[in-house]
Amino acid sequence: MSTAPTTVTEDASQPDAPTSPSRRWAPLRPLILRLHFYAGVLVAPFLLVAAATGFLYAGAFQAEKFAYAHEMTVPVGDEELPISQQVAAARKAHPEGTVSAIRPSPQDDASTRVMLSGVKGVDAEHTLAVFVDPYTAEVRGALEQYGSTGALPLRTWIDEFHRDLHLGENGRLYSELAASWLWVIAAGGVVLWFTRRRALRKVRGTSGRRRTLGLHGTVGVWAAIGFFFLSATGLTWSAYAGANIDELRTSLGQATPSVSASAGGDHGGHGAAAGTGGSGEHGVGLDKVLAAARAEGLGDPVEIVPPADDSSAYVVKQVQRSWPTKQDSVAIDPASGEVTDVLRFDDFPVLAKLTRWGIDLHTGVLFGLANQIALMLLALSLIVLIIWGYRMWWQRGRGSAFGRPIPRGAWQQVPPQILVPLVAVVAVVGYFVPLLGISLAAFIVVDVVLGEVTRRRGKRTPAEVK
Repeated sequence: MSTAPTTVTEDASQPDAPTSPSRRWAPLRPLILRLHFYAGVLVAPFLLVAAATGFLYAGAFQAEKFAYAHEMTVPVGDEELPISQQVAAARKAHPEGTVSAIRPSPQDDASTRVMLSGVKGVDAEHTLAVFVDPYTAEVRGALEQYGSTGALPLRTWIDEFHRDLHLGENGRLYSELAASWLWVIAAGGVVLWFTRRRALRKVRGTSGRRRTLGLHGTVGVWAAIGFFFLSATGLTWSAYAGANIDELRTSLGQATPSVSASAGGDHGGHGAAAGTGGSGEHGVGLDKVLAAARAEGLGDPVEIVPPADDSSAYVVKQVQRSWPTKQDSVAIDPASGEVTDVLRFDDFPVLAKLTRWGIDLHTGVLFGLANQIALMLLALSLIVLIIWGYRMWWQRGRGSAFGRPIPRGAWQQVPPQILVPLVAVVAVVGYFVPLLGISLAAFIVVDVVLGEVTRRRGKRTPAEVK
């Protein structure tokens, strides 16, 4: 929720302290208020960048359809050509690299994508997507593509900007720091809001700092669930917390499974090494492979991945991330065209399914346009909350300067029976979410040092000051 120096506007000594059913929070309220203040002041800039770039990314799906309409859409024809013929047309226009995957046209007016890897001038982690008219085999263009959702240049640029500010792996630390703190600040804001007296939460009829606080708290409480969700799902594919989550899932037997790509025998001459110039055609060929996958119930959209080597099979997998999710996959022997392995999304472990749905909801693909609009509204609310938070801090200084920080020593008011378990929980959470733990430790060290400096200055005599 409150993601900036938010409820910082309330002094720890103010009379709007917790009342009846909230008395249990009374010892913790000053500590939460101080943490909420400092986390807001120091982390809000990272959250502001994440919210702004996330807003752009949520709108990138629709912008992509407009920007690349010529490549992505085709006039509807009478009958689609065999997929092998479409791939051959793509290879004739772009003989460079090798075919790494093929996505047959998923809709009547959609083009087929033939993805090429190892193309000079294309990022090693990206592919060159060649767009082919499935009715005429006309090549309508080629664009660099990234990721499992098939992001084209515009969306790829925004995606990388949101993820790492185009700074590479080190840049990912900013987004992980933001995701690590978002749920903490949101939870603190919710507690602070509901431990205020009801009469002090209203917006109507108020002005100045009181009105700003009312608006900030009301919007923050309504958006808090969304912030918890964004934080949790953002951490699932972060660098450090994400690795810990993956390790935990694996230990619980909840890792995302994958179809076995082994051909199940010695099929020399049918693997990628035996392909005809990296065309994607091996053994029985693409047409029979696609037909075998269709027979197993794999409807559009699907992706065909050619064998990686002589001992590998074709892998055909559904790639629909929108609801209902289609993620079934099959492995097909390139020599015989027989299905050697089948993996159904229904058989995924529970946490694997939740991770899939959580990521797709976070990226705006699970429910399409409605999902993307909801994400844009969440991003806007976060931006507004941060602005209101800093405004409250300014108003706390009587509108001419930022107000003084929340007083130190709040932890001393917390009874040991609450403080000790709280510290233990924080330590465990800090271990699994390391950027939260490290930054919180840094906050504490800086706070202690500044407090000690202030204490020593206070002990200096007038003569010493001179």
